[in-house]
Amino acid sequence: MASLTRDDSGAGDLSNQAMAETGGTNGRALPAGLGALTGLPAWAKWAVGLAAVALVMIVSLAAWGPGMEFPTTVSRSTLETVGGGSIVNERTLRQATTDSINVGVKWLTREAAWLFGGITTIVDYALIYIEKALFWIPWPAMVVGLTLLAFALGRWSLAGFTGAALLYIGFMDLWSPAVETIALIVVAVAVCMAIGLPLGVLGARSRMADNLMRPILDGMQTMPSFVYLLPGILFFGLGKPAGIFATLIYAAPPVIRLTNLGIRQVSGETVEAARSFGASPTQVLAKVQIPMALPTIMAGINQTTMMALAMVTIASLVAAGGLGEPVLRALQKNDAGFGAIAGLAIVCLAIIIDRLTQSVARSRQESMGAG
Repeated sequence: MASLTRDDSGAGDLSNQAMAETGGTNGRALPAGLGALTGLPAWAKWAVGLAAVALVMIVSLAAWGPGMEFPTTVSRSTLETVGGGSIVNERTLRQATTDSINVGVKWLTREAAWLFGGITTIVDYALIYIEKALFWIPWPAMVVGLTLLAFALGRWSLAGFTGAALLYIGFMDLWSPAVETIALIVVAVAVCMAIGLPLGVLGARSRMADNLMRPILDGMQTMPSFVYLLPGILFFGLGKPAGIFATLIYAAPPVIRLTNLGIRQVSGETVEAARSFGASPTQVLAKVQIPMALPTIMAGINQTTMMALAMVTIASLVAAGGLGEPVLRALQKNDAGFGAIAGLAIVCLAIIIDRLTQSVARSRQESMGAG
């Protein structure tokens, strides 16, 4: 045992020595200058950095002076005018990039018109039938049904709030926009789940897929929500399909990330035990990993639903309808009262959806803990 200890410590010394020689980069050799910099104390690194900044500033001021602009011009042409003069036409890098993107978008919309048209038809039909079904139900039955559902999933306080909030929406003459919003959320969340759950499973089972999806999801979550409306308009035009498309981009990341996280958090011993009993990878996924990760997956669905509600409201800017449209009209007319009423209706609907989905996830988690 003593010899083993000496061998291990010796291996550690050799490893530390190798890391010191390579600049502490796990075996990746650095250039001599960078390797020397990594060994400097913190104050010396700051001094080197400030000296480099000062040197660049001095050279820039000496060569170009203050107020230096980026060299964005990629081409310059001279145009003759009628009076015998000339005009210098400069083409910037931004203009060249914009023209290239516009050409690509026009080509895509022309060549894939059949795809975007098919998606538009499917989304329109789904929304029409869902709205017809919701409008067919008498409002007293819907209010009572949702209130009883809230009581079954939560407590009297949730049931009372649900009933009062639905009555407020109805008596404020916002029932039809609320039903349209619910239909939009149902379709958007269904599409997000159909795409997000398989991608989350793929990311959990493949490190390469996870590494590829992570920067894309980061970009989807950090980009301002209004930016998502632009591709929806370009590909689908004004209307509800554009709003669904923008909502899909904005709201899909949470369900993908939390599905991935939930499956990765399943105990390795549990997975190995299932495999030792002869379970196939598909059976392990369907009967072990997904059921145990379901509370985390439900949290992702909850977040996706709330983000879909937020984006559906903003999608009124592209004529998607719903409760966002009264808010938009109030802003256009500077009607603070109507805007407050419509905004409060959105808040009420958001609280109802959030509490109901959280109650479903909590009840599922409690049933798993009891089992």
